[in-house]
Amino acid sequence: MATKKEAFRKAFVASIPILCSYLFLGMAYGLLMQEQGFGWLESLITSAVVYTGAFQFVLITFLSSGASLLTVAATALFMNSRQSFYALTFLDDFKHMDRRKLYMIHSLTDETYAVNCTLESLPPEERRETMFYLAVLSHIYWTAASALGGMLGQIIPFDLTGIDFCMTALFVTIFIDQWETAKTHTPALAGLCVAVLALAIFGANGFMLPALLATSGILIFAGRKEVQA
Repeated sequence: MATKKEAFRKAFVASIPILCSYLFLGMAYGLLMQEQGFGWLESLITSAVVYTGAFQFVLITFLSSGASLLTVAATALFMNSRQSFYALTFLDDFKHMDRRKLYMIHSLTDETYAVNCTLESLPPEERRETMFYLAVLSHIYWTAASALGGMLGQIIPFDLTGIDFCMTALFVTIFIDQWETAKTHTPALAGLCVAVLALAIFGANGFMLPALLATSGILIFAGRKEVQA
């Protein structure tokens, strides 16, 4: 019992930066959902079930524009495929977490991955408990903030002009962070060039899926060539 209490305490302390981030981004998501006609309950359910952060902002556009299920599914797959690679880092930990491993896979995000990487010095059992509590707390933060944003949007009239830029800012921040830490800038440059070309060909409403497919194909081909070399 003492180990679990200590693990929860460490998880809570480690989750404070995530709380600060999710509070504002989650509320922004809830406000944008409310602006598109979705209530706080829809925001809460989507955040609890989908729980993909950046993709949820894209999903607002898909829901309001009536995008096809194929476009939604493919975009979700490509946008969140990086988390599959994140999970490879913790395969051994997840394997020893019994039924909780399914939840750990579902709740792994950019933020929880970054914090989990700082827990390597902990004993295995305590590290796994801390990782689990961190995942639960982060999930609660995001879901509660999304619902709170939806409620505030219904109660208090907000001028939401420009708030949708938070999604752009989020992607720019992620892009800059990856640019500074990546060993090669080829994937970033490929994505930029393909996105601009697809935008010119397919327009603003139809460029995303072709751009994602083309970029993924280029990177897979380049990766194979590099392995062969």
